[in-house]
Amino acid sequence: MQNNVKRLREERGLTQKELGEHVGVSRQAINAIETGKFDPSIWLAYDLAQFFGVTIEALFLFKEEDRK
Repeated sequence: MQNNVKRLREERGLTQKELGEHVGVSRQAINAIETGKFDPSIWLAYDLAQFFGVTIEALFLFKEEDRK
């Protein structure tokens, strides 16, 4: 699933580690989300959206073909 996590993180001048600390996950988890290797739980998606002040839909780009 595509997402805007990296763009929003970089716009705020944060490292992956710093963002992870804000939402309670590791730097590796943030990296996996940004590179599309990991789809976050709904709660982590919510925490990220809240942190950035956007909706989940604005943060994560849902496409029918992404469904598993």
